[in-house]
Amino acid sequence: MTPPPHPDQHPDPAPDPEPEPYGTSGIQPGGGVPPGETPPAEGGMSGAGPAHDPPKGWSKGPLALILGLSVLIAAFFLVYALVLLL
Repeated sequence: MTPPPHPDQHPDPAPDPEPEPYGTSGIQPGGGVPPGETPPAEGGMSGAGPAHDPPKGWSKGPLALILGLSVLIAAFFLVYALVLLL
């Protein structure tokens, strides 16, 4: 029977994800953090985005072009189906 491996021979490859509470700076007993230890909160998003309101919806030109092209394609297939039937 072989003896179990010595604990020093196979160290755990994954470090402990939980920090040691006594070795972590800034943590008080009970898990609190003293003032000044954390960075200040972020500012708002007031300066983000465009300065003007962009127009909403489709403009009339591209919408009319798409609609006209769709009608032409539908008419082509309708005529093609009628030619095949006759």
